[in-house]
Amino acid sequence: MQSTILFITPPFTQLNTAYPATAYLKGFLEEHEVSVTHFDLSIELFTSIFTGDFLRAIFKEAKELENFQYPQVHKLKDRYIACVDVVIGFLQKQDLETAHKILEPHFLPKGHRLINVNTAIDWAPGELGIIDKAKHYGTLFIEEIGDFIQANVDEFFAFTKYAEQIATSASSFDQLDEFLSYQPTIIEEQMLDLLVAQIETCNPLLVCFTIPFPGNLFAALRCSQFIKQLFPEIKVAFGGGYCNTELRSLEDPRIFEFIDFIALDDGEGPLLKLVSYLEGTIDADQLERTYILEGNTVVYKNKLPNTIYHHRNLPAPDYSGLPFEKYVSFLDVVNPMHRMWTDARWNKLTISHGCYWKQCSFCDVTLDYIGNYQNTTAASLVDKIEKIVSDTGITGFHFVDEAAPPKMLRALSQELIDREITIIWWTNIRFEKTFNFELCALMSQAGCIAVTGGLEVASDRLLAKMKKGVDIAQVARVTHYFSLNKIMVHAYLMYGFPTQTEQETIDSLEVVRQLFESNCIQSAFWHQFTTTVHSPIGKNPQDFGIKITGPVFEGFAQNDLYHEDVQGADHPKYTTGLNRALNSYLNNTGFDADLQSWFDFPVVKKSHPEDLIAGFLNVEAAS
Repeated sequence: MQSTILFITPPFTQLNTAYPATAYLKGFLEEHEVSVTHFDLSIELFTSIFTGDFLRAIFKEAKELENFQYPQVHKLKDRYIACVDVVIGFLQKQDLETAHKILEPHFLPKGHRLINVNTAIDWAPGELGIIDKAKHYGTLFIEEIGDFIQANVDEFFAFTKYAEQIATSASSFDQLDEFLSYQPTIIEEQMLDLLVAQIETCNPLLVCFTIPFPGNLFAALRCSQFIKQLFPEIKVAFGGGYCNTELRSLEDPRIFEFIDFIALDDGEGPLLKLVSYLEGTIDADQLERTYILEGNTVVYKNKLPNTIYHHRNLPAPDYSGLPFEKYVSFLDVVNPMHRMWTDARWNKLTISHGCYWKQCSFCDVTLDYIGNYQNTTAASLVDKIEKIVSDTGITGFHFVDEAAPPKMLRALSQELIDREITIIWWTNIRFEKTFNFELCALMSQAGCIAVTGGLEVASDRLLAKMKKGVDIAQVARVTHYFSLNKIMVHAYLMYGFPTQTEQETIDSLEVVRQLFESNCIQSAFWHQFTTTVHSPIGKNPQDFGIKITGPVFEGFAQNDLYHEDVQGADHPKYTTGLNRALNSYLNNTGFDADLQSWFDFPVVKKSHPEDLIAGFLNVEAAS
């Protein structure tokens, strides 16, 4: 079998479901008569590592390296080897018989995580609770092995990233270049064996790696390095979110020792041009949004006008050929909303391209994947949903929009109801007033079970400064409507926004506490603010009262910026306390605790009244 293009999702991207980039491009390119194979090296490597046979090699490697971190795991290595295949099989299939086996008192070895398992968790009654409990114990067991691998065999190893620390804020290519000169680890050797077998199977003209995140870059480079050594006739291209965001100023030619092309933004047009170029029907000047090397100089080829493939005209993603039986469901956090990122199978699909709001001052609104908003019709979207369900057998959908438009969610919900199509789904939204009780009820009827959205700083002054377009009262009402309709809500939280004071940080925590206590939100996550080069703040820092202090761009990646905020608080010192409080709220505890109790240093008293959120909800109920 020969394919023109082999798409690869590199380790480690997502383990419970297929990352969608290759499926989108496969669906498009095969409509244009380009033969495509896609290969999820992320899940293939994970499931080849977590086997009894490979675990024996891991323990042997640790012994030869004379590394003995996590001695209890090493002491009980025979139990880990005996159990790992059973546990992985259960995390893939989640059958009741194996759940009972995993929960037998002496089946799993008690390592450093399982010895401290929370025995007070109130599991659901019946079979569901048994399966969830076994899933949680199995997840902790696998995490113990992961800890052992990272500490003793491969410091880069993690479940959803690999060598992220050397790709994050890599303004210079120096460190990546250095580590690529080292001998591959035992994990990388296994990865390369899988890669070679796949290349020999499909004999591609072009191998394309999607690089969604910094934690995918090094593994992809290691793979492409190997391809150049063993298959020098094959061309290699990179694309994806990392490239689109961080490599827009690329100057350093050294990365082209390992690859031939880097394509930016939507891949459909650039890839069609690349295929024509490699087949000799066009020259390099006809390429679109593509970096190549000419001489020793990095050149950006972008013939204008670009060939545009509008979102409404794109075919459904083609997930066929991906190993759905191999994906694993982890249950590390039992909060029902929080677990959705690592548990269950989800078909990933975008309702719209880009963001219809595209005003938030902290967001990369100048980039195509946010700033270029394109819509489609509900009928076309549901046609795609039907095809994907037919291809995958999975009826769960995660709509991965930057912010799903309310009008489209209304039309989508009505279309699903009218066509009597039963799916469950969740998506990201803005907490805007269009989401009234009636719309939330319609979405719930159509299968929506959860939404995520940015509450960010939970301060009206700062929400206005960041042009979020919402205020706390509105967020309270909208999240309340979702919760009344049994749609779970996850809030993205931010601290450290320019000029944010200690008072605003503590008051934000109080808002979050009240939203949880009022059951407006069921899940949340804190992020510390970082300035990025493509955001309005990064482009005009003086307008936000900050000064950019680095890093110095050295020809490779450019995204995160360092800044000084002379008006704001010392933000990093709040990290531990904010997370400590949030972890308690996630488990529906700690609402009566004084905010001071979460911090190891004196903090200011909150200035919000105890009934701030309740007051907003009462006003709405009375109107």
